[in-house]
Amino acid sequence: MEQKSNKFLETERIGTLMGRYAVPCIISLLVAALYNIVDQIFIANAGYLGSYGNAANTVVFPLTVVALAIAVMIGDGCCAFVSISLGADEKENAHRSIGSAVVLCIIGSLLLTAVYFLFQNPILTLFGGRVNEETFRYSREYFTYISMGIPFYMFGQAMNPIIRSDGSPKFAMISTLAGAALNIILDPLFIFGFHWGMMGAAVATVAGQVLTAGLAVWYLCHMKAVRLEKKSFLLSGRLIGKFIPLGICSFLSQISLVAAMAAINNMIRKYGALDEVFGKVQYAQIPMAVVGIVMKFFQIVISVAVGMAAGCIPIVGFNIGAGRKDRARELFSRLLLAEALVGAAALLIVELMPRQLITIFGAANESTYYTDFAVKSFRVYLCMMVFACVNKGTFIYLQSLGKALASTLLSMVREVVFGVGFALLLPLFFGLDGVLYSMPVSDFLTFLMSAVVILYTYRTLKQEEKCHE
Repeated sequence: MEQKSNKFLETERIGTLMGRYAVPCIISLLVAALYNIVDQIFIANAGYLGSYGNAANTVVFPLTVVALAIAVMIGDGCCAFVSISLGADEKENAHRSIGSAVVLCIIGSLLLTAVYFLFQNPILTLFGGRVNEETFRYSREYFTYISMGIPFYMFGQAMNPIIRSDGSPKFAMISTLAGAALNIILDPLFIFGFHWGMMGAAVATVAGQVLTAGLAVWYLCHMKAVRLEKKSFLLSGRLIGKFIPLGICSFLSQISLVAAMAAINNMIRKYGALDEVFGKVQYAQIPMAVVGIVMKFFQIVISVAVGMAAGCIPIVGFNIGAGRKDRARELFSRLLLAEALVGAAALLIVELMPRQLITIFGAANESTYYTDFAVKSFRVYLCMMVFACVNKGTFIYLQSLGKALASTLLSMVREVVFGVGFALLLPLFFGLDGVLYSMPVSDFLTFLMSAVVILYTYRTLKQEEKCHE
């Protein structure tokens, strides 16, 4: 019955399907990315916070990604398992796995919050917070309040894919949009109106996360395909053991970014101190603030790239199952072209309009050193955006083909081996500029590996298509 209702995935035009499935996914990811980016924009334009506040935001950002990694491991894994269970008419497994995911998320979020409060100073130091005393003070203030919202943030992010698995992708998108909208409304009120500084930015963010979590709770009480009962929330080790492995790939994808960001932040702190300009106390926070801003722009572009590819997963899966390898191959071609076009558009923006971009993040309140380093960072750090987008599309397409191991290995090589390795190695030869070179070098070398995988995938799909005929 499920296959019959989804028959259009085999007959509808590929371009039409890509638009229908990818757009909601792109919007959800962009909205999730906006939380931290909006904070940074308002912080940057508050003269009393400026680059110190921006640097503090950069320090804390990877720590929110740790929370996201755990949440998506639970949520994505449960989403996949629930979809399988509903397809097999195993509703008992479906509602018990959702209940277990809810309890597991609550326990995990409370434990992470406790760790963040108990080890706040060493954690912030590990992620480069000691660049100067002012930055460290702002980092502590921001991190304290952000940590209070970790349970709500994780719950909302974990429930989002579970809501999609129940057949409500629009509600999942709307709940995330509502939280982001509240954050955008409260940020200027708290930062400029109440003059709450970093606390205001964090409280606005947490308020948005509470709203998203609250909407998720409401939906869980009104699910369509699954009815939750009291016994649903009894932890089931058997079911957890089945759905957690399905989310490991999502976890590794996020957590590997944390390792790369920790290495980059520490190299910025170390080699910035040796720089003729940024070695001075009053300018020490600038490289940290600027690279954080550049990474946020990168995050926006990658959200589009990942959203396009992730939206195509059900289309690929259905056509592979139906033996339509020709359509799977056509979709891969269209996806790679779309990824390259997104990367090219982003590249044009960073190469032609870096000053306009940095102006959004409060450059008018800063020294010329801030603007000059920002222009250089945008142009160098993101010069391989086309390859970065194609790489992401390839990783996710492999996952949709069921090649999770290959996808995970490529992702880990990019983020850990290259991302961390070059961030540590290149500054030895090029100083602070070496940190900027690490990104394009990593993306280019990863693309060489992806190109081999792309050609192999095309050849395999073509061979399987002939065998099917």
